[in-house]
Amino acid sequence: EAYRLWFEEAKALGPSNLKEVKERLYAFYDLVKASEIEEFMKAAETFQNWQKEIMNSFAFNLHNGYIEGINNQTKVIKRNAFGYRRFDRFRLRVLLHHQYKTINGRVA
Repeated sequence: EAYRLWFEEAKALGPSNLKEVKERLYAFYDLVKASEIEEFMKAAETFQNWQKEIMNSFAFNLHNGYIEGINNQTKVIKRNAFGYRRFDRFRLRVLLHHQYKTINGRVA
C-alpha cells in the first residue's frame, strides 16, 4: 500500500519535483527495512538497483508501449505464418504489416 501511495504521488509530482519524489522513495525504502519482511526487502533491493531508470520514467514520461505493441503484432503474425518456408518472405510480411514503405525486396 505504501508503494502504491508513493507511485501515485510520484505521478502527480512528475518531472516538476523529482527531488521530492526521490525523498519519498527513500522513505519507502526505510519503511520496508523497518518491516523486516524478507520479500519486501528483496523487492526494495530491486527498486534500488533500477532506481535510475525508475526516476527517469517520471522525469521524461517515456515508456516502451509502442515497441511492445509492434512486438505483440509481430508475434501474432509469426503464430499465423507457420506456412512460410522462407524467412525473407516472412520478414517482408512483417515489414508490410507495419507499413514500411521502403522494402528491399519483392513481395510474392
